[in-house]
Amino acid sequence: MSPDFINNLVYRHRIRVPLFLDFSRPADLSLNHTINMYLTSEEGVSLGVWHTVPESQWEEAKGKDLAWYLKSLGDGSPIFIYLHGNGGTRAARHRVGVANVLSANGYHALVMDYRGFGDSTGEPTEAGLTTDALYLYHWVKARSGTSLVVVWGHSLGTGVATNTAVKLFEQGVVVDGVILEGSFSNARQPGAHPFAWFYMTLPVFEYFFGDPTAENKLNFPNDENLKKMRSPLLILHSEDDHLTPIHMAEQLYQIALTTQDSERVKMVSFPGSLGYLHNGLYRDSRLPDILEKFVLSLQHSRDV
Repeated sequence: MSPDFINNLVYRHRIRVPLFLDFSRPADLSLNHTINMYLTSEEGVSLGVWHTVPESQWEEAKGKDLAWYLKSLGDGSPIFIYLHGNGGTRAARHRVGVANVLSANGYHALVMDYRGFGDSTGEPTEAGLTTDALYLYHWVKARSGTSLVVVWGHSLGTGVATNTAVKLFEQGVVVDGVILEGSFSNARQPGAHPFAWFYMTLPVFEYFFGDPTAENKLNFPNDENLKKMRSPLLILHSEDDHLTPIHMAEQLYQIALTTQDSERVKMVSFPGSLGYLHNGLYRDSRLPDILEKFVLSLQHSRDV
């Protein structure tokens, strides 16, 4: 199989729903308190990013320019960098839903489309996605003052999040907090990689064509990364997740407990009867309180 075919299979980055969306107009998705911007993570790679401010600033944000939004990052409110999964763009319903939950809780949300996704340029690779996330983290930190900066990864984005946290730790930087939602062990483990949907749809594919993760040198080793990370961790997972089974999250939780104190590692599961599957946790009424408690623990940890 050609590398381009494998890339499309793994990342599904050419799926752009909703169709005909103007990314410069997040208000079309009821994100009236959001600005669109573009950042250059490396030569030839432009990243589309939406910055949503806390709900308390919605009125003040009306009509404001990019300079105002950038300055607002230093207002002391916690900042969340949201790293989405494969397929679609930052405009997907569940990703917009997460931004709204964060904003309603009084947090800034920065939602990026990696290279090759949405209106971002370039082609996705594991190293490339990690580079994009590292760039956005450093960009935010340069403007955030003393604000907490939390990295939230969903699905494939959990692999990007832990890769990023480990790279930063190797640079002497401990991320204030990491959230893993719908996580998997690593991209090589059968039934646990972020495009298991394909194998469920066409199970004979791997028999005839082999494992695309091996051919494309994909890893996203959440299990190994958690052995190296020292950031406070919150794992969120639905019991009925049909793409990344909950036992993978439980395995990651146990791994994290071997390297960090239990006060710094938390896992919250959501009953399968709620029907959240892989993308629906943002709808849970408990989520705002769960996030608030996590943020308070991060602030307490930093003040100690």
